[in-house]
Amino acid sequence: MTVAAAHGDHLPELGTIRSNIGGWAQLSVVQYFVAESAVIEGWRGPEPYDRRTGFISDLGALKCGIYEHRDVCSPLHLLMNASFVVQGLGMLFGALLLSSTLLCIAARPGVRILQGATYRKARQTAVAVRVLAGISGLGTVVVGFVPEDLGSPFHLVGALMFFIGGASALLLLGLLWLPHTPVSWFIVACGTLTLGALVVGGLTRMDVPEPGTLERLMAYPVTIGFSAAGLVVAQRVRQVRRTAARLAKR
Repeated sequence: MTVAAAHGDHLPELGTIRSNIGGWAQLSVVQYFVAESAVIEGWRGPEPYDRRTGFISDLGALKCGIYEHRDVCSPLHLLMNASFVVQGLGMLFGALLLSSTLLCIAARPGVRILQGATYRKARQTAVAVRVLAGISGLGTVVVGFVPEDLGSPFHLVGALMFFIGGASALLLLGLLWLPHTPVSWFIVACGTLTLGALVVGGLTRMDVPEPGTLERLMAYPVTIGFSAAGLVVAQRVRQVRRTAARLAKR
């Protein structure tokens, strides 16, 4: 199997609506930032919500009151939790709908021959990226359906699935694309930043002067990194469709 073959024999597969939806599904995570800003504006706690000190999950808390020594009150919690679910579903759809073949060639300009053990290794990496992205997306869905003040351990489990799965997926995807696009460096940086912040959070148990900043260093890079990856994939799909159209006219 070669990349050249992927441009030829698999060209119709890569140009399908299935692949296009997969690429744009990753871009859907951007809606999170819009929803978060709106929910913060609706905050009704005794003190204004501060991204530096406020936990993200406080925005999705169902009740007003004291939660773990924090006075939380988020009337727009349904919007925040819905945003978590939409973000997670976008990542899940991306993981399910994007083919491993497309991920292997999405960042490769032109036609580059890739075969034998090299292709098998690249495909295995692409499969791992899809699995980890799916785990991360599922974790975000769990966070949305199980707000922090329900007292369920699944909220923390879902958050860790999002952080660890998302960061690992970005690192692998960035390394897979590393020789072929400058965006790969950005994707690797996003994954590294999340994992680094996660380690600091684990060692300190989030007992730092600005826990909100630390948590956002875990979460934001995953959201931004997948959006960047979605842009690369969507651009490749458009190129594939144009190539298919030109070939059809010959």
